[in-house]
Amino acid sequence: MRVKSPRRQRHNKILKAAKGYRLSKHRLYKTAKESVLHAGQYAFAGRHKRARDMRRTWIVRLNAALHPLGIKYSVFIPALKKAKIDLDRKILADLAVREPKTFQDIVAQAKKAI
Repeated sequence: MRVKSPRRQRHNKILKAAKGYRLSKHRLYKTAKESVLHAGQYAFAGRHKRARDMRRTWIVRLNAALHPLGIKYSVFIPALKKAKIDLDRKILADLAVREPKTFQDIVAQAKKAI
């Protein structure tokens, strides 16, 4: 039985990960390895950037939903904390879009706490 070398397996793993890359980056091990490492760094940073972007989106949605109700976002969030309503921005933004009645009730409770 033939034993495959660990080096070949390691190289194949990198080259498989670099599949679809352009030019020599998917053919040559050394450049493929660099490309895969950089891609991993970009992916890691991108996940964190996406989280920041989503939080920003939720805040914009909340502010847009709050203005017709006569309260600003910057006043609403401390009022929620005072009223001991422990909902995060993601849930609040979702409620504002999908369940406007429930959202209005939460805003009314927060207004009372001001």
